[in-house]
Amino acid sequence: MNRAIRLFLTALVLGLSAFSKAGESFEHEYAGVRYIAYEADLAEIELHWKNGAGEQYRNFAVLQTALRAKGREPLLLMNAGIFDPGGIPSGLHVEAGKTLKKLNEKDAPGNFYLKPNGVFMVSKEGRALVVSSSEYAKAGITPALGLQSGPLLLRHGKIHPAFREKSKNQLRRNGVGVNREGKVILVMTADRDQRVNLHGFAEMFRLSLDCPDALFLDGDISLMEVAPMQDLKKVNSFGAILAVTRELDAKE
Repeated sequence: MNRAIRLFLTALVLGLSAFSKAGESFEHEYAGVRYIAYEADLAEIELHWKNGAGEQYRNFAVLQTALRAKGREPLLLMNAGIFDPGGIPSGLHVEAGKTLKKLNEKDAPGNFYLKPNGVFMVSKEGRALVVSSSEYAKAGITPALGLQSGPLLLRHGKIHPAFREKSKNQLRRNGVGVNREGKVILVMTADRDQRVNLHGFAEMFRLSLDCPDALFLDGDISLMEVAPMQDLKKVNSFGAILAVTRELDAKE
């Protein structure tokens, strides 16, 4: 695509996106791929893996029931990163300020271990960040919420060095970015037939959503449900799940 045309389309998309606000989903298209994006209010972002009895939620329907029992209504549900067999997060998992699984700095095959991988977190002071796993390890902090996945799509506006622009590895994708205003943008390819490689996915975050930092969450099994929720009994099983919630029956 001609650079001038690309910059014009980017500006157009950013202009349209400016009309969105926290708590709203919006559709946009970049390089022929359609996406659903959601700007999340930091105070409403939650991360869930197990209930108080240590039982894993695994799917959206079970988590939705549990949230409603606690007086919370899910506005968005999305799988929260790569996991090992049995629904165990592959890396760091911090819920409500408690580290349930430590940072994973091992070397191994697969997307999760394609270094640099990274951490999405919300600090106890209410600041959202996407950092590399090595940065997180050196910082010595425990955030209010944190998850590790990989690979890191973007850091300081630079695309992961292993990504190839013409890669044929095109799949459904979801991820999380933090834009230049510090807002969290959760993104998923719009339909089952909407596929993109990791380079294109990273470029979309950088050029279309103005996110200098972004993290890949998972591939073809990924799902995002936005209120009003559809039949959640038919969705896939995951490890951790990201939720955006508000008080049940809360008025706008």
